[in-house]
Amino acid sequence: MQFLVTMTTQVPDGVTEAEVDEVRGREAAHSRELVAAGQLLRLWRPPLQPGEWRTFGLFEAKDADELEEILASMPLRVWRHDEVMPLASHPNDPASPTPLDASATEYFTIFRLTVPEGTPAELVDEKVAGEARRTRELAAEGKLVRLWRRADGPALGLWQTAGAEELTTILESLPLWNWLETDIVPLTVHPSDPAHAAV
Repeated sequence: MQFLVTMTTQVPDGVTEAEVDEVRGREAAHSRELVAAGQLLRLWRPPLQPGEWRTFGLFEAKDADELEEILASMPLRVWRHDEVMPLASHPNDPASPTPLDASATEYFTIFRLTVPEGTPAELVDEKVAGEARRTRELAAEGKLVRLWRRADGPALGLWQTAGAEELTTILESLPLWNWLETDIVPLTVHPSDPAHAAV
């Protein structure tokens, strides 16, 4: 089972820079161990305000209890608060994750689908089938990396494009676009992200 974890770190007053560096060094080393064990899949930096220290992590664990053991083993947990989002499979998730394009910018999209009242079932079926075809095309083009269902209902997509303008063009090409409420989260590279380390 996969989980998206928002990890927010707040270093207490009085902690020296040398102590912070030491813990961060141990965190990076332990992250490599979790990657080798297949438990840490990706790391990203979301948009941050000055002074914020926050990371998105994609983890693999058999259940929430095992995930908590993994998170508790990370050195930065002493200063960190974790928000866990369980992820479920999505029928349009690419059969094989799209390889990373190190020159592209990655984005999360959060899709909330609302079908207009009174829409004929045949039209809904047509658009849903068209959406499946279009997402396969975008995966083949290297734009759609992953697609999950979030525990709270919306779909979570991971994309890589040349920039925000290209992403907007892609999203507007989706057959369900007019029925989607979409949030876009730009992501930046985390120094311990295993995908970039492998490139």
